[in-house]
Amino acid sequence: MPEKSVAETFNTYCERLLQFIRSRVRVLEDAEDILQEVFYQFTRMNELAQPVEQTAAWLYRAARNKIIDSYKKKKDIPFSALAEIDDEDTEDISYLMDLLAAEEATPETEMLASLVWDEIEAALEELPEDQRAIFVQTEFLGLPVKEIAQKSGIPVNTLLSRKHYAVVFLRKRLRDLYVNVMGG
Repeated sequence: MPEKSVAETFNTYCERLLQFIRSRVRVLEDAEDILQEVFYQFTRMNELAQPVEQTAAWLYRAARNKIIDSYKKKKDIPFSALAEIDDEDTEDISYLMDLLAAEEATPETEMLASLVWDEIEAALEELPEDQRAIFVQTEFLGLPVKEIAQKSGIPVNTLLSRKHYAVVFLRKRLRDLYVNVMGG
């Protein structure tokens, strides 16, 4: 693809793609970094004589993947909802959450953290969209439920109920992972 076409693509999609990323990433600089990585990857694909056929779909898919990658790299995602103490299996899940926040990474902890992330991603994909959305907005983006309710027009109690169902599902999946991996 000629350079002009890459530049045209950038001019056409830059603003909308940044808005898309910003709706999922709290810090503007992080969103801009993701946007830059997506367009760098787009340019490289075209330089390697593998032109992208459906440009918009490719850009948004690449942006979603980069956003997920950025969540994986961040060590400060608390998953507060998953670690709440309300049953006997909390210790199992706390152990997995500690893996994600570990300061020192060994090959073993990195492999286990990767398994945990894969399980979280798979479980999130299985959730109904309304449950996934509230979980991602509160846990990944750190948005308060009241703010989400005001913007969406959905009652706070409805949002809390959706998040509760998401948390129960995710905790079960992580508990199952713990049992399968740790033999617990």
